Amino acid sequence: MKRMSYSSEGIVLARRNYSEADRILVIFTKNFGKLSFLAKGVRKPKSRKRGHIEVFSHIRFSASQGKGLDLITETETISSYKVIRSSLKKVSVAYFLMEVVGRLSQEEEKNQEFYELILKNLELLCDTNSLKSLRKEFIYKSLVLLGFWPKQRMMGDADQALEEVLERKLSTIRVGRKLLT
Repeated sequence: MKRMSYSSEGIVLARRNYSEADRILVIFTKNFGKLSFLAKGVRKPKSRKRGHIEVFSHIRFSASQGKGLDLITETETISSYKVIRSSLKKVSVAYFLMEVVGRLSQEEEKNQEFYELILKNLELLCDTNSLKSLRKEFIYKSLVLLGFWPKQRMMGDADQALEEVLERKLSTIRVGRKLLT
């Protein structure tokens, strides 16, 4: 579904460098689900958008249709979750949550309930120290919400269940296990 220009809010799931000064961003948006964008010039030291596109930041943005990927034209931070960024364990869990969302969701598949679950868990991550239980609950609720796991069925090892659904290992799973033991 192509849109000429539009605005939304979303959570930055991932970013990777592209060319000399650009980045490709993956954002789970409130209105459109998971989308990929090209953010031109954000790696330049004087870029105004640079500080707003950190992974697991909650942002408001405007975008316009590009030839391949849509282009981010404006960004504004709603929450950067500084409390999370001040703790290595919490950062590890936040990156894990973003990888889970990225792997479980499909491009342009709107899911308002999943979006709210992600935001709620980032807020909980700021306020809690029981990271293991937050992580396990997020996996369970995500799998149930997206139809990968029956609601009535108990989940023993959440990491194993997640890997079975994804049919592959997550890169952040080992880090989370080691830090949270």
